[in-house]
Formats: sequence, structure tokens, C-alpha cells
Amino acid sequence: MARKTVAAALALVAGAAVAVTAPPTAARAAAPGDKDVTAVMFEWNFASVAKACTDQLGPAGYGYVQVSPPQERVQGSQWWTAYQPVSYRIAGPLGDRAAFKTMIDTCHAAGVKVVADSVVNHMAGPADPGATYTGTGGSTYSKYNYPGVYSGADMDDCRAAITNYQDRANVQNCELVNLADLDTGEEYVRGRIAAYLNDLLSLGVDGFRIDAAKHMPAADLANIKSRLTNPNAYWKQEAIHGAGEAVQPSEYLGNGDVQEFRYARDLKRVFLGEKLAYLKNFGEAWGYMPSGQSAVFVDNHDTERGGDTLNYKDGANYTLASVFMLAWPYGSPDVHSGYEWTDKDAGAPANHQVNACYSDGWKCQHAWREIASMVAFRNTARGQAVTDWWDNGGNAIAFGRGAKAYVALNHEAAPLTRTFQTSLAAGTYCDVQSGNPVTVSASGQFTATLGANTALALQVGAKTCASQPPAATGTSFGVNATTVPGQDIYVTGNRPELGDWSPAAALKLDPASYPVWKLAVPLPAGTAFEYKYLRKDAAGTVTWESGANRTATVPASGRLTLNDTFRN
Repeated sequence: MARKTVAAALALVAGAAVAVTAPPTAARAAAPGDKDVTAVMFEWNFASVAKACTDQLGPAGYGYVQVSPPQERVQGSQWWTAYQPVSYRIAGPLGDRAAFKTMIDTCHAAGVKVVADSVVNHMAGPADPGATYTGTGGSTYSKYNYPGVYSGADMDDCRAAITNYQDRANVQNCELVNLADLDTGEEYVRGRIAAYLNDLLSLGVDGFRIDAAKHMPAADLANIKSRLTNPNAYWKQEAIHGAGEAVQPSEYLGNGDVQEFRYARDLKRVFLGEKLAYLKNFGEAWGYMPSGQSAVFVDNHDTERGGDTLNYKDGANYTLASVFMLAWPYGSPDVHSGYEWTDKDAGAPANHQVNACYSDGWKCQHAWREIASMVAFRNTARGQAVTDWWDNGGNAIAFGRGAKAYVALNHEAAPLTRTFQTSLAAGTYCDVQSGNPVTVSASGQFTATLGANTALALQVGAKTCASQPPAATGTSFGVNATTVPGQDIYVTGNRPELGDWSPAAALKLDPASYPVWKLAVPLPAGTAFEYKYLRKDAAGTVTWESGANRTATVPASGRLTLNDTFRN
């Protein structure tokens, strides 16, 4: 949803819900399919998305990639300009029509379908309603007048901001944070929106996220959807739940999938202040919408800034919540992949270009080992019920997905060692979280130790860890180090594998368990070595940790695990 003041737009108003008549049933949206995980590449340009599809998303097993609104927008550096459309031309900072088409074709070649975030509830709302502005594609416009697209006659009659979420008419006919509200009950407007979506379909788009769906009657959206050249294109609607509000998300289930915001809010509450053991019946038993029509997430571009969900700044809490979401059989998951921010209005870095993950502030959550490895886990476990649930009554849980997969999460402050019971066949599996082998006995049991705030995940499709450093030897670096946006932690030392003390050749550690940074490095058995950690910022400035060189020795067998603290 587009808004500059998130808190105001998401205000929850107490009171009784208003009874409504169900909208006509539109053609049911196609389910996401066997690969139901979507990577949401927030404000990545089209060229960067295309490269990610080839290099990361396709190989990891993502079924969909969601791109930010491709339509022409207002000029400005803030992220929310993406949600203030000026026209339906593909002409913005993410790329032009040709780049959009190339991205779609490239992603399809990688086996990844494309969802376009679509802003059809409203048009831009300039600060000065009487002034004329120019959009990112050169279109001139003023509030209520978008030449060649809409005029004032196409807007709802309420020309004031929404103030009362208990009033259906106020929510659906007035202006979301003063953005010009389209009259989606009008024939011309419905046809014009459908024409835009059909244009995207003609370029190969596979589905749509409908922004601000709650602010349009469900029947209006059903009518628009019925006009599509492919009425069964995937359809995911943003309808934020608010207790006692006049408009409820379930009203939109007749059109397709609906985003279940309560899921993300509850994950934050459980991971930050309650017990993971409570998640044993997470889903419909908590009052959520049906699993088969719910789109779920740990965070999105709005909620990570608004504070009602976890975000990347929550470190291991965020990572473990993502692992749980991908392992648990409820809804179709979105994995948000954005960028660092301190200013909640700040737009994308590097002019939307992602030259490399973890550089220029790009967080690349979709590629974090702990998260990316769970996409194939989910694909493998699809259709399998939860089995073999175990919990310690607190923050350690484990469960299987039939005979296909098994996961354990230790959200306690201390390591957990125990023998786990699974329904897996006997054999050696790769723990896709750590890259270490795990042997399951004929009775389906294995014994393992999980460090604090870590997970373990086994699946029948990952029997060996060939892509990881050999488990028999090597070093797992781990250092507790706080950083500010733009900073990363590296390690170097007196070995070629560690960059021979060169900051330029130092190895970047993985921040997925922030404030602990981790990296596994293959080093020969018995090797004695020296090493040290350093910080680098976006400008390339290097700050070495204080003190003498650290020393360690790789054991004759097994892996050396280091648990250090950065010396400021």
C-alpha cells in the first residue's frame, strides 16, 4: 500500500463489523503451483531481477519473483513514489518496456514466474493539487487530471482522506493518504485498469499483487478480473486485517489469494516475547483465512518500516522466523528482499541497480543460506502433513513433513543436544542449514547439537553436501559484531584461503544471524593459522579489530568452530 505515514493508514479502529453482501464469484485465481515461494525483489531494477532469476532464484527453487510496480510514477527518491502512478506506461526507474520484457523472458527461462505489483486503486496525489508535474516517463499530470488516462470525472466523489475504518464508504470511496481515488465502479475505469493488466499479460506476466485491494469493493475487482485475457492469472490481494473494521480481508477470497497480515504480526509476537511451542497449531486454528488462499510473509516493504512485523534488523529472530515460515504448511510464502534503511522514507540505493548482494546496502534476504536452502525444502515437503512434533515447552521445537523432510529450531539462549525422532528413511542427509551431514538410523532417529538461535533441516532431496566445504575438515568462523547500515564484517589471515592478510581479498561473513556473522572456510586438517576480523563500509573504508592476531588450529578430524566477539 502506498502511504507516507504508515501508522495513520494502518490505524485499527474498534467497533462492530458491518454486514455485507458477498460479491459475485470471479474466476478463481490459479494457485501458485508446486513451487509456491515468491521472492519479492523490492525496488530492484528489471536487469537486476533478471540476473537474480538466473543466478539465484531458479537454482534455489523459487516459483515466482515479484517486481515492484512497473508503471510510470511520480519523480522522487522515496520508496513510496513507486505507489503513486502517473500513467500505465512502463517508464520508471526500474527500466523501460524492453527491459521489462527481457526480464520476464529471462526469468521464465530460469523456471521462475513473474508477479507484478499493481497499483490500481488510485493515482498520484501531488503536494500542490493545483500544480502540474512531470512523471518518470515524461507524462505531465496534476491531481485528478492524468492526460490520456483519467480525468476528474473518473475519480470517486469523496475528495478527502480516509478517516474512519469503521465506515465502508469512507474506506473505499475516500482518498488513501490523499491519493486521487479511482471510481472502480465506473465502466471506463474498470476497462482502463483491465487494459493495463492485459498489457502486462501480453508481455508474459504470470500474475498480479493488487495493492490496496481493501480500498476497492471486492465486486469491482471481480469485474476487472473477469475482463482479463487470462482470468486465471495468479491474483494476490493486499487487504490488511483490522479488528472490528468495516472491510475484512475474507471478502476478497472469491477473487483469489489474500495476504494474511495477522500471520506476520503473530510471528513477531511469538519470536520476540512468547514461546515457539505455541506454534504447534499455527494457521487456521488461530483464526486465519484458509491456507490454500492465503499469502504469507515475515515482513514486506510496509511492515518492515511500520514496525508491526519483524525485519532484517531483528537478526536471528528474523532468520529463524523465515525458516519456520518456509517449513510450515500454511499459505504461500513471500520472501522479502530489500535494502538497508534508517530513514523510513529512503528509496533504493545505487539507482535500483544490484551489482552484488550485500553491497551498496542491498540485503538480499532471498539468498541468505538459511532462507534460500528452505525453498527446496518446502518444494520437497509439499503436500505432506506435520508429523513428529516435539517441543521443550519453550523456544525449541522440531517437526517433520511426513517422510519427506524434518526441521528443528533452537531459539533458546543455550545450545540444544538431543535425539530427534523423525519419519525419514534411514541414511545420511545434508543439514541444509549448516552444510553438515546427519545420519538417520533405521528407527528414524538422529542425535544432534543445535547452537543457540540456529536451525537444522533435512530433506530427501539433499542427501549429500557436495556444494559445501567438506564437513570433515575446515573452520566455521563466527563473530559477534554490531554494524551500522553500509558496514559488513570480513575475516582475513595468513593463509591463501583467508586472503593472505589483504583487506581486498578478505572473506565477507554472512549476516543472516546478526549480530553474529558466520562463514565456513575449508582449511586442511591440522593447519595452524592466524586471523583477524575487520569492518568495511560502503566507501571501502577498512577498520581492523583491535588487539593481537588471533590464532587457531584445525583439528585432525572434524570442523573447528570459532565463536568470537569483535574487538573494538
